[in-house]
Amino acid sequence: MKVQSIHDKKARVRVFGLEGDHPCVWMKAGVINFKLCDNAYDCLTCAFDKAMAQRLETGDHHFQAWRSAYQEKTYTQKECRHMITGRVPVRYCGNAYACATCEFDQELEHRSMTEVLGTPRLQNISGFLLADGYYYHPRHTWARVDHGGLVRFGVDDFTMHLLGYITHVRLPKLGVHLERGAAAWSFRREEKIAPLVAPVDGVVVAWNHKAVENPQIIKEDPYGEGWLVVVEPRHLKKDLAELHADQAARTWLSAEVHRLEALVAPDTELPLAATGGEVVEDIYGSVPHLKWDQLVAEFLAP
Repeated sequence: MKVQSIHDKKARVRVFGLEGDHPCVWMKAGVINFKLCDNAYDCLTCAFDKAMAQRLETGDHHFQAWRSAYQEKTYTQKECRHMITGRVPVRYCGNAYACATCEFDQELEHRSMTEVLGTPRLQNISGFLLADGYYYHPRHTWARVDHGGLVRFGVDDFTMHLLGYITHVRLPKLGVHLERGAAAWSFRREEKIAPLVAPVDGVVVAWNHKAVENPQIIKEDPYGEGWLVVVEPRHLKKDLAELHADQAARTWLSAEVHRLEALVAPDTELPLAATGGEVVEDIYGSVPHLKWDQLVAEFLAP
Protein backbone atom coordinates (compact mmCIF):
# COMPACT_ATOMS: atom_id res chain seq x y z
CA MET A 1 0.00 0.00 0.00
CA LYS A 2 1.44 3.39 -1.01
CA VAL A 3 1.48 5.82 1.87
CA GLN A 4 1.09 9.50 1.04
CA SER A 5 3.23 12.05 2.87
CA ILE A 6 2.49 15.73 3.36
CA HIS A 7 5.14 16.38 0.72
CA ASP A 8 2.36 15.71 -1.81
CA LYS A 9 0.55 18.81 -0.58
CA LYS A 10 1.58 22.43 -0.27
CA ALA A 11 3.81 22.22 2.79
CA ARG A 12 2.93 24.51 5.69
CA VAL A 13 4.26 24.26 9.21
CA ARG A 14 1.33 23.65 11.52
CA VAL A 15 1.73 24.89 15.07
CA PHE A 16 0.07 22.72 17.67
CA GLY A 17 -2.83 24.52 19.34
CA LEU A 18 -3.21 27.16 16.63
CA GLU A 19 -5.99 26.45 14.17
CA GLY A 20 -6.34 27.92 10.68
CA ASP A 21 -4.04 30.39 8.95
CA HIS A 22 -1.62 32.48 10.98
CA PRO A 23 -0.87 36.05 9.82
CA CYS A 24 2.80 37.04 9.76
CA VAL A 25 3.77 39.77 12.24
CA TRP A 26 4.72 42.01 9.29
CA MET A 27 1.11 41.73 8.14
CA LYS A 28 -0.19 42.21 11.68
CA ALA A 29 1.81 45.45 11.92
CA GLY A 30 0.29 46.71 8.66
CA VAL A 31 3.62 46.87 6.83
CA ILE A 32 2.62 44.40 4.10
CA ASN A 33 -0.80 43.50 2.78
CA PHE A 34 -0.67 39.74 3.05
CA LYS A 35 1.73 37.10 4.39
CA LEU A 36 1.01 33.99 6.42
CA CYS A 37 3.51 32.71 8.96
CA ASP A 38 5.23 29.48 7.94
CA ASN A 39 7.86 29.38 10.67
CA ALA A 40 5.80 28.70 13.81
CA TYR A 41 6.14 32.37 14.86
CA ASP A 42 9.87 31.96 15.43
CA CYS A 43 10.79 35.39 14.10
CA LEU A 44 14.40 35.12 15.22
CA THR A 45 15.11 32.32 12.71
CA CYS A 46 12.60 33.32 10.05
CA ALA A 47 14.03 33.57 6.51
CA PHE A 48 11.32 36.03 5.47
CA ASP A 49 12.01 38.27 8.47
CA LYS A 50 15.73 38.27 7.65
CA ALA A 51 15.07 38.98 3.97
CA MET A 52 12.84 41.93 4.84
CA ALA A 53 15.48 43.26 7.24
CA GLN A 54 18.10 43.05 4.49
CA ARG A 55 15.85 44.99 2.10
CA LEU A 56 15.52 47.72 4.70
CA GLU A 57 19.30 47.82 5.21
CA THR A 58 19.83 48.36 1.47
CA GLY A 59 17.63 51.44 1.61
CA ASP A 60 14.36 50.06 0.25
CA HIS A 61 11.90 52.77 1.29
CA HIS A 62 8.84 50.78 0.26
CA PHE A 63 8.76 49.09 3.63
CA GLN A 64 9.11 49.87 7.28
CA ALA A 65 10.30 47.31 9.83
CA TRP A 66 7.39 45.74 11.69
CA ARG A 67 9.15 46.51 14.95
CA SER A 68 9.47 50.18 13.97
CA ALA A 69 5.81 50.29 13.02
CA TYR A 70 4.84 49.17 16.49
CA GLN A 71 7.38 51.36 18.29
CA GLU A 72 5.73 54.45 16.84
CA LYS A 73 2.50 53.64 18.64
CA THR A 74 1.56 54.49 22.21
CA TYR A 75 2.57 52.01 24.92
CA THR A 76 -0.86 50.37 25.13
CA GLN A 77 -0.69 49.80 21.35
CA LYS A 78 2.77 48.26 21.47
CA GLU A 79 1.63 44.68 21.51
CA CYS A 80 4.26 42.11 22.44
CA ARG A 81 5.17 39.70 19.63
CA HIS A 82 3.49 36.92 21.62
CA MET A 83 0.33 38.99 22.00
CA ILE A 84 0.35 39.76 18.27
CA THR A 85 0.53 36.05 17.49
CA GLY A 86 -2.06 35.10 20.10
CA ARG A 87 0.26 33.16 22.39
CA VAL A 88 -0.59 35.31 25.42
CA PRO A 89 -3.81 37.35 25.89
CA VAL A 90 -2.25 40.62 27.05
CA ARG A 91 1.37 41.79 27.01
CA TYR A 92 2.90 45.08 25.87
CA CYS A 93 6.52 45.56 24.80
CA GLY A 94 8.84 47.76 26.83
CA ASN A 95 12.03 46.39 25.27
CA ALA A 96 11.95 48.04 21.81
CA TYR A 97 11.03 44.70 20.27
CA ALA A 98 14.52 43.32 20.92
CA CYS A 99 13.16 39.83 21.48
CA ALA A 100 16.61 38.23 21.73
CA THR A 101 17.34 40.19 24.92
CA CYS A 102 13.82 40.15 26.38
CA GLU A 103 13.48 38.38 29.74
CA PHE A 104 9.79 37.70 29.15
CA ASP A 105 10.52 36.14 25.77
CA GLN A 106 13.24 33.92 27.24
CA GLU A 107 11.05 32.92 30.19
CA LEU A 108 8.22 31.99 27.84
CA GLU A 109 10.54 29.87 25.69
CA HIS A 110 11.99 28.17 28.77
CA ARG A 111 8.50 27.39 30.06
CA SER A 112 7.45 25.92 26.73
CA MET A 113 10.41 23.54 26.81
CA THR A 114 9.24 21.77 29.94
CA GLU A 115 5.47 22.10 29.85
CA VAL A 116 3.01 20.15 27.76
CA LEU A 117 0.86 22.88 26.26
CA GLY A 118 -2.56 21.52 25.43
CA THR A 119 -3.96 18.02 25.05
CA PRO A 120 -4.21 16.54 21.56
CA ARG A 121 -7.38 15.05 20.15
CA LEU A 122 -6.90 11.30 19.71
CA GLN A 123 -8.19 9.05 16.96
CA ASN A 124 -8.46 5.27 17.01
CA ILE A 125 -6.83 3.78 13.93
CA SER A 126 -7.31 0.01 13.76
CA GLY A 127 -7.06 -0.22 17.53
CA PHE A 128 -4.14 2.18 18.03
CA LEU A 129 -4.31 5.84 19.08
CA LEU A 130 -3.03 8.66 16.91
CA ALA A 131 -2.81 12.32 17.97
CA ASP A 132 -4.14 15.02 15.66
CA GLY A 133 -1.81 17.89 14.82
CA TYR A 134 1.36 15.78 15.12
CA TYR A 135 3.86 14.71 12.45
CA TYR A 136 4.92 11.04 12.31
CA HIS A 137 8.18 9.43 11.20
CA PRO A 138 7.81 6.03 9.47
CA ARG A 139 9.71 4.48 12.40
CA HIS A 140 6.98 5.47 14.87
CA THR A 141 8.34 8.60 16.51
CA TRP A 142 6.43 11.88 16.41
CA ALA A 143 7.22 15.58 16.18
CA ARG A 144 5.00 18.38 17.45
CA VAL A 145 5.73 21.99 16.49
CA ASP A 146 5.14 24.28 19.44
CA HIS A 147 4.57 28.04 19.31
CA GLY A 148 7.92 29.74 18.79
CA GLY A 149 9.42 27.06 16.58
CA LEU A 150 10.65 24.50 19.11
CA VAL A 151 9.79 20.88 18.32
CA ARG A 152 8.78 18.22 20.85
CA PHE A 153 9.55 14.53 20.21
CA GLY A 154 7.98 11.32 21.46
CA VAL A 155 6.89 7.83 20.43
CA ASP A 156 3.46 6.71 19.28
CA ASP A 157 0.90 4.44 20.89
CA PHE A 158 1.80 1.67 18.42
CA THR A 159 5.35 1.56 19.81
CA MET A 160 4.22 1.16 23.40
CA HIS A 161 1.80 -1.66 22.53
CA LEU A 162 4.51 -3.33 20.49
CA LEU A 163 7.14 -3.27 23.27
CA GLY A 164 4.62 -3.85 26.06
CA TYR A 165 6.48 -1.95 28.75
CA ILE A 166 9.90 -0.40 29.32
CA THR A 167 12.09 -0.37 32.39
CA HIS A 168 14.69 2.21 31.38
CA VAL A 169 14.86 5.28 29.12
CA ARG A 170 18.12 6.69 27.81
CA LEU A 171 17.79 10.20 26.36
CA PRO A 172 20.43 12.35 24.62
CA LYS A 173 22.25 15.05 26.58
CA LEU A 174 21.40 18.73 26.24
CA GLY A 175 23.20 20.36 23.33
CA VAL A 176 23.48 17.15 21.31
CA HIS A 177 22.61 17.43 17.63
CA LEU A 178 20.12 14.79 16.51
CA GLU A 179 19.87 13.76 12.87
CA ARG A 180 16.54 12.90 11.27
CA GLY A 181 16.16 9.16 10.85
CA ALA A 182 19.19 8.32 13.03
CA ALA A 183 19.11 6.75 16.48
CA ALA A 184 18.34 9.47 19.04
CA TRP A 185 17.40 7.64 22.26
CA SER A 186 16.67 4.12 23.41
CA PHE A 187 14.17 2.15 25.48
CA ARG A 188 15.07 -0.92 27.48
CA ARG A 189 12.86 -3.75 28.65
CA GLU A 190 14.93 -5.68 31.15
CA GLU A 191 18.03 -6.57 29.07
CA LYS A 192 16.48 -5.93 25.66
CA ILE A 193 17.12 -2.59 23.95
CA ALA A 194 15.17 -0.72 21.27
CA PRO A 195 16.80 2.31 19.55
CA LEU A 196 14.37 5.04 18.42
CA VAL A 197 14.93 7.62 15.69
CA ALA A 198 14.71 11.41 15.64
CA PRO A 199 11.86 12.57 13.38
CA VAL A 200 13.63 15.85 12.45
CA ASP A 201 17.11 17.37 12.74
CA GLY A 202 17.71 19.53 15.78
CA VAL A 203 19.71 20.39 18.89
CA VAL A 204 18.36 19.10 22.20
CA VAL A 205 17.31 21.95 24.50
CA ALA A 206 15.19 20.06 27.05
CA TRP A 207 14.16 16.56 28.04
CA ASN A 208 11.49 14.98 30.18
CA HIS A 209 12.87 14.04 33.59
CA LYS A 210 9.52 12.57 34.66
CA ALA A 211 9.54 10.09 31.79
CA VAL A 212 13.07 8.98 32.67
CA GLU A 213 12.19 8.51 36.32
CA ASN A 214 8.89 6.77 35.57
CA PRO A 215 8.77 5.19 32.07
CA GLN A 216 5.20 4.05 32.69
CA ILE A 217 4.15 7.64 31.90
CA ILE A 218 5.23 7.09 28.30
CA LYS A 219 2.93 4.10 27.95
CA GLU A 220 -0.01 5.76 29.69
CA ASP A 221 0.23 9.09 27.83
CA PRO A 222 2.66 8.86 24.87
CA TYR A 223 1.35 12.06 23.24
CA GLY A 224 1.21 14.21 26.35
CA GLU A 225 3.06 13.77 29.65
CA GLY A 226 5.11 11.02 28.03
CA TRP A 227 6.98 13.34 25.63
CA LEU A 228 10.74 12.79 25.56
CA VAL A 229 12.84 15.70 24.27
CA VAL A 230 12.49 19.22 22.86
CA VAL A 231 14.79 20.37 20.07
CA GLU A 232 15.63 23.57 18.26
CA PRO A 233 15.19 22.42 14.64
CA ARG A 234 17.71 22.98 11.86
CA HIS A 235 15.68 22.30 8.69
CA LEU A 236 12.13 22.33 9.98
CA LYS A 237 10.03 22.74 6.83
CA LYS A 238 12.23 20.38 4.82
CA ASP A 239 12.12 17.67 7.48
CA LEU A 240 8.39 17.97 8.14
CA ALA A 241 7.71 17.50 4.43
CA GLU A 242 9.10 13.96 4.76
CA LEU A 243 6.82 12.99 7.64
CA HIS A 244 3.19 11.83 7.76
CA ALA A 245 0.40 14.10 8.97
CA ASP A 246 -3.40 14.25 8.96
CA GLN A 247 -4.96 11.73 6.55
CA ALA A 248 -1.53 10.58 5.36
CA ALA A 249 -0.68 9.64 8.96
CA ARG A 250 -3.90 7.69 9.36
CA THR A 251 -3.31 5.81 6.11
CA TRP A 252 0.28 5.04 7.11
CA LEU A 253 -0.66 3.70 10.55
CA SER A 254 -3.39 1.54 9.09
CA ALA A 255 -0.80 0.04 6.72
CA GLU A 256 1.55 -0.58 9.65
CA VAL A 257 -1.20 -2.44 11.52
CA HIS A 258 -1.73 -4.68 8.50
CA ARG A 259 2.00 -5.48 8.46
CA LEU A 260 1.84 -6.33 12.15
CA GLU A 261 -1.21 -8.52 11.63
CA ALA A 262 0.70 -10.50 8.99
CA LEU A 263 3.47 -11.18 11.51
CA VAL A 264 1.01 -12.12 14.23
CA ALA A 265 -1.18 -14.31 11.96
CA PRO A 266 -0.01 -17.73 13.26
CA ASP A 267 -1.31 -16.80 16.74
CA THR A 268 -4.91 -16.00 15.89
CA GLU A 269 -5.89 -15.62 19.53
CA LEU A 270 -4.15 -12.25 19.78
CA PRO A 271 -6.86 -9.57 19.36
CA LEU A 272 -6.00 -7.01 16.70
CA ALA A 273 -8.29 -4.85 14.59
CA ALA A 274 -9.16 -7.68 12.22
CA THR A 275 -10.35 -9.95 15.02
CA GLY A 276 -12.24 -7.31 16.99
CA GLY A 277 -11.82 -6.23 20.59
CA GLU A 278 -9.05 -4.11 22.09
CA VAL A 279 -5.43 -4.58 21.18
CA VAL A 280 -3.43 -6.34 23.90
CA GLU A 281 -1.16 -4.10 25.95
CA ASP A 282 1.96 -6.23 25.42
CA ILE A 283 2.22 -7.61 21.89
CA TYR A 284 5.82 -8.77 22.29
CA GLY A 285 5.03 -10.61 25.50
CA SER A 286 1.84 -12.14 24.12
CA VAL A 287 3.08 -13.70 20.88
CA PRO A 288 5.65 -16.46 21.51
CA HIS A 289 7.03 -16.59 17.96
CA LEU A 290 7.67 -12.82 17.74
CA LYS A 291 11.24 -11.96 18.71
CA TRP A 292 12.25 -8.61 20.19
CA ASP A 293 14.97 -7.96 17.60
CA GLN A 294 12.53 -8.86 14.82
CA LEU A 295 9.91 -6.34 15.98
CA VAL A 296 12.45 -3.59 16.58
CA ALA A 297 14.07 -4.09 13.16
CA GLU A 298 10.72 -4.29 11.39
CA PHE A 299 9.09 -1.20 12.88
CA LEU A 300 11.37 0.96 15.03
CA ALA A 301 15.12 0.87 14.43
CA PRO A 302 16.92 3.19 11.97
